[in-house]
Order: sequence, then structure tokens, then C-alpha cells
Amino acid sequence: MLDITLLREHPQHVQRALAKRALHIDLAPFLALDEKYRRGTTEVERLRAERRRISREIARQDRADPDATARRAEATELGVRLAALEARLALLAAERQVFLDQLPNLPDADVPTGGKEQNQVIREYGTRPAFDFEAQSHTDLARSLALIDYERGAKLGGTGNWVYRGNGALLEWALLNYFVETHVRDGFELVLPPHLLTYQAGYTAGQFPKFAEDVFAVEQGPDGPQRFLLPTSETALVNLHRDEVLAERELPRKYVAYSPCYRREAGSHRAADRGTLRGHQFNKVEMFQFTRPDASDAAHQELLDRAAALVEALGLHHRITRLAAEDTSASMAKTFDVEVWLPSIDAYVEVSSVSNARDYQARRGNIRYRPADGKPAHVHTLNGSGLATSRLVPALLEQHQQPDGTVTVPAVLRRWLGCEALAPATSQWASRVGG
Repeated sequence: MLDITLLREHPQHVQRALAKRALHIDLAPFLALDEKYRRGTTEVERLRAERRRISREIARQDRADPDATARRAEATELGVRLAALEARLALLAAERQVFLDQLPNLPDADVPTGGKEQNQVIREYGTRPAFDFEAQSHTDLARSLALIDYERGAKLGGTGNWVYRGNGALLEWALLNYFVETHVRDGFELVLPPHLLTYQAGYTAGQFPKFAEDVFAVEQGPDGPQRFLLPTSETALVNLHRDEVLAERELPRKYVAYSPCYRREAGSHRAADRGTLRGHQFNKVEMFQFTRPDASDAAHQELLDRAAALVEALGLHHRITRLAAEDTSASMAKTFDVEVWLPSIDAYVEVSSVSNARDYQARRGNIRYRPADGKPAHVHTLNGSGLATSRLVPALLEQHQQPDGTVTVPAVLRRWLGCEALAPATSQWASRVGG
């Protein structure tokens, strides 16, 4: 949620920043509404003070005193006026909150204006792999190596689902082990969050109310999903300290979580979305930090460097992209994507988004810290995939494939897989599905 003081004092700045997202809003009607609310609040406080004063006077008078009777009538009339004004004030507050809840975060000054066509590549690592043999796609490799059972995944869960099997399951688990172990070694606290979250969790993260249709709801209420399957561990982690005031010495708080992620995004028949590139459920390790405002830029760089280092250790050609305003999610002020090269579709695909929400989520969740010499202030929240696997596995298969149909296993994963290369399989399930 945006700081309402910023809207009051710098409306033109807010309107220009939102225009970078192609969101053109005239704040004048809202500011007029806000002024009515503020005047109403002042009047309510005045009437409450007047009622308290009259009540004290009545208490000092004899009940038979004619003046006491008049004062009681005055107090009753004042109570009626106060109740009516409080009801009107509640309506104004609700109307004001609905408007605030719909506003996205303000993009940082260095975030490009426009959509994804304005995204900026800021650096690349390594060179694109070139093959002197006929390279295979990740789906063909996954079948020939008996790693992923697409057909039975669709049979079990419908389109957009798959089953990791044998070495495929071990490869997936090796990646998750490697990521978690690396983050914990470097001082991140491991969290295994619940997969069912409440409406307030979605609201704090910025998912609700505007994007409520994007989640798998298991219990609906009048305001939206009362319980839903978490779309990412970020939605859970940002709520760990909801309605809390942290001591300054406790910051930064660094967390890492593993969970499946559940998304309401339909599978596609496009080649660019086949296999595990887009689905309803995928695995992800998520990094998260709560920081002081003056430390959030450094924390953002740290998370980005960590995500890129993991991809680099896997021996994958990749690049880092600064997202334009319209391609940045509504809750975030700035996002960098780590994207790996996928030869079969001649394109880069995102395996990590590293974002800074500034104080936007903290305001929604009332998450503050107490400086040693000042009053409580909102923390800044940051998140980054560290990493998601559903697009990483295809990149590993395609970039590390060999002429004989094997795939080299990155050195950092070999102790979990127990081999240096994945070889074509002769398993019964693979042959039955045409592997």
C-alpha cells in the first residue's frame, strides 16, 4: 500500500510514477474524499471530547437538578449525532481503503517506462552453447533419459502437470538440496511454510484483492479466497512478522523457504511453453529479507548476486534483465530477472525474479521496526527465487547435452545423483510412452 502522506503532499509525482505502468489516474477525486474523511475524523474527535465533558458534569450534579436533566438530554442528542457521523466516517474510510488497495507500487526512478519490450539486459554470463550435432529439445531428452513422465502427469492432474521419475526426481531433489544448503550455509534461516494461507496473507503480499483470481482458492468468502494454495513462498514469508515491531538490531532478517508453488495458469500448446516450462505446480526455493530502508538496495543486490551465482555454478549461460514498469509485478518497485538460454526455443526463460517492494508490503501487513533512537517505521521487504526448477531443468538438459544423447551433470549436483552424466534409459515406462 502506498504512503497516503505521499499521495497528499506529492500527487503529481505519484501520477507520473504510475504512468510508467500505463496507469493514468487523476488523484483529485481521491484527495477530495480523503479531505472529507479527515474533516470527519476531526469532528468525531471534537464530539467525543464534548460528550466526555458533559458526562463529567452530569456525574457531579444531583439527578433531581433540572439542569442535570437538560444535560442528559443534550448528551443523548450528542450521542445520536456522533453515531451518525461515525457511520458516515466508516463509509468514507472503506471507500478510501478500496481506492488505496487497488494502487500498485511506484516504480523506482531507474525502472524503464513501458512493457516487456523495454526490459533492459544489463549483463550476460558465458556464451550461448553451439552444437556440432543435431541438438535435442528438453522434452525429447527428458523422455529418452526417462526423467519426466508428461503423459502420466496429465493423466493424474490434467494439462499443466507432470511427474518426475527416477533420475529426474533425483535431479529435481538435488537442485533443491543444493539451493537450500547454500543459503543456510550463508546465514539464511530455513522455513517450511504452510501451503494453505488466509486472505490476510494474500492481502499483505499484494495478491488481493486485485489478483484474487490468479490463485487456487479452497474456501471462498465475501471478500475473496479465505484460504488458498500458496502461489509462492514469498506470500507466506512476508507474513511471518505481520503486525509486529522488530528491534533494529534484529535486522536484516534473512529467510529461505522451499515449497511447491500452485498457479492458475493454463498450459499452452506453444513450443515455448511445453514440457515443464509452464504448469500449475512447480518447485521453488525462495529467498526473503526484512531490512531497514537504508539497507534495502544493498539487500536487493545481495539477493540478485546469490541467484546469479547459483545459475553460474550450474554451468549455464544466462543473463540479467532489469524489468520495465509494466512488466514489474504490482507489489514491487524494482525487479531483476535471471534468465537462462533455452536453445530449442531460441529464447531466454526466467528462472529467478529478484524484487524490492520497498515499504509497500510492510504497510499492508503493518510490519515495522523500532530504531534505537526513534519511533517505529516500516521495514522494507525483498524476495528472490533461489531458484525455481521447472525452467532450470530444461536449460540443464539442453545446454549440457552431448552428441551421444547423454547429459553432463553439473559438478555441484553429482554427490546427490551419484553420477557424472545422465544416460538414455531402457525403463519400461519410458518405452511405453515413446521415449
